[in-house]
Amino acid sequence: MPLLSLHNVHKGFDGRGARAEVLRDVEFRVEEGEFVAVVGWSGAGKTTLLSLMSGLLKPDIGKALFDGCEIVGPGPERAVVFQNYSLLPWLSVLENVRLAVDSVLPRATEMARHERATRYIDMVGLREAVAKKPAQLSGGMRQRVSVARALAMEPRVLLLDEPLGALDALTRGMLQEELVRIRQQSGTTVVLITNDVDEALLTADRVVPLTAGPAATLGPSFAVKIAHPRDRKQLRSEPEFVRLRREIIDFLLGEGGRTTARVSRQLVLPDIAPEDLSFGRPLTRGGRRALRRSEIRREEVDI
Repeated sequence: MPLLSLHNVHKGFDGRGARAEVLRDVEFRVEEGEFVAVVGWSGAGKTTLLSLMSGLLKPDIGKALFDGCEIVGPGPERAVVFQNYSLLPWLSVLENVRLAVDSVLPRATEMARHERATRYIDMVGLREAVAKKPAQLSGGMRQRVSVARALAMEPRVLLLDEPLGALDALTRGMLQEELVRIRQQSGTTVVLITNDVDEALLTADRVVPLTAGPAATLGPSFAVKIAHPRDRKQLRSEPEFVRLRREIIDFLLGEGGRTTARVSRQLVLPDIAPEDLSFGRPLTRGGRRALRRSEIRREEVDI
């Protein structure tokens, strides 16, 4: 039995006069101990998918299950790390992590709760910053606090909603490696939502592409049989990495990718060609000056 699963899930939201379908016929399974990455276009519905797994949203049709039971709301066994950190600015690093620990261990001793919080702060490498407030930290350090806070709940599944998307390239690359190290150290099941195919292949055991919306659905699963640790530089010359990257991108750009439409319209552009005004120019029925043929242009736009 999978630890986390979605069965025939459909989800939409009310729009202007109609309901817009975001996800359609989604089938998804995550086994305990897996690191699975879902990769897709921005706006395709990746965050909606994660919200269904976390219990923040409920399916319109179908079921979301955790350990065989229907998900009816958020729970500490499914911790979420958001892209925007979601830290309380008036609390220190330790106090932000303690919030999570206190919520899952309300009857534990003060020493036990303190030890758990500091253990996960150490795991993400922030021992020297325990007393600092979020405003005193870099973006990468804030995201480390978010990861420590989630791990301190000791969830069975860690749900990551594009957690590195707002970071610069160097910090993002460093934290990608940190995520893998932390996951191997903690043994937690991980579902990563990302729009970066390379990030998915660097970190995950399995990559599942999400088609472009509206009415997006999950594509085939790609197993990443490359041993950890995965060196970023060496990966680019690894035949298995090259093959997987090509196939995933081909899927996203092909039948599972964006659809295009060609729109043709006429535009009136300025015409600076000399004109003999001695003959005058006829007027239209509305009394306006008729356009010269050279002023009319046809344009085709792909959207």
